Amino acid sequence: MTKILIIDDEKNIRHTLREILEYEKYQIEEAENGKVGLDKLKEEDFDVVLCDVKMPEMDGIEVLEHARALDHIPQFIMISAHGNIETAVDATKKGAYDFIQKPPDLNRLLLTIKNALDKSSLIQETKVLKKKVAKSQEIVGESQPIQEVKETIEKVAATEARVLITGGNGTGKELVANAIHKLSNRNKKPLVEVNCAAIPSELIESELFGHEKGSFTSAVKQRIGKFEQANNGTLFLDEIGDMSLSAQAKVLRALQENKITRVGGEKEIKVNVRVLAATNKDLKEEINQKRFREDLYHRLSVILIKVPSLKEREEDIPLLVDKFLTDIAAEYGTSKKEIEENALNQLKKGAWTGNIRELRNVVERLIIMSEDKITAEDVKKYADTN
Repeated sequence: MTKILIIDDEKNIRHTLREILEYEKYQIEEAENGKVGLDKLKEEDFDVVLCDVKMPEMDGIEVLEHARALDHIPQFIMISAHGNIETAVDATKKGAYDFIQKPPDLNRLLLTIKNALDKSSLIQETKVLKKKVAKSQEIVGESQPIQEVKETIEKVAATEARVLITGGNGTGKELVANAIHKLSNRNKKPLVEVNCAAIPSELIESELFGHEKGSFTSAVKQRIGKFEQANNGTLFLDEIGDMSLSAQAKVLRALQENKITRVGGEKEIKVNVRVLAATNKDLKEEINQKRFREDLYHRLSVILIKVPSLKEREEDIPLLVDKFLTDIAAEYGTSKKEIEENALNQLKKGAWTGNIRELRNVVERLIIMSEDKITAEDVKKYADTN
């Protein structure tokens, strides 16, 4: 049941609000002044606080300021008979959800409480999603090759150096890029990703640099490109080995001059972007074959990070499997399935040409197809590890 705390030095106001809100099935607590209200907030978790502004000893704004330091911060709705725009603005700046004048309009009060609760739900959902995303982007492993990757990330993240990340499909190159951004001084700004292999060559320049309205047939309005979107942040060019030579030339110019020009435009736009790039191709061979610019390669590869294949770090398989068992159970809303030691040993025998991505798919298949516990026989039956 939703818990609401009413902080008001007027007994009649508290009782009136209690009657109204209890009729609406809310659980109500009262506090006769700011100090008592703050003590209650420290002892219990509330969803919403209705707080009078003018009270002796400690006023409502002081209660609000002290409450911001608590672990669980409820939504504050300030109420006052002496309300003015200045007070309302001050309360809102200090974190109040809304400001209502006394005597409160019943319909407005109930709607404000409902909206405040909706906001709390969204904040909580966002926190949960952020935790899930952070967990899914974690680099798992204790093997020597992966430790070397982690050490390199820690050394280069705080710098402005460009990084070229190499490795096979499914090795986790995007996790390395994300870790570098998270540990960098640009982490308050966006990490913008472009999959160069997924965008047709004729559209890649528009995707990266944007375009002006009417610059080509389907350009019905102006578009802001990824370089501008990533301004003051990080741009991750995934599968850069698949980028066309004309786009490579423009990327090179952007890196040299920190300027871009939209397709169909003439104005030069300054950009401040840290570029991370990744590829599963041998770029030196691509250079020999005249498919990749050598000058761009040297611009991108100030730091080189090679992400090991799963076969090169097979001792990490038990840790990865445990993570996938936990993650998939959370996705399915089921309890985490156990796996036998012999089953893990069987998984280590796999070729894993699809690397970590393939391993996760296999673990999901084993969770679905096995009984109470994943056995070595299940692995032999449902995973191609021979």
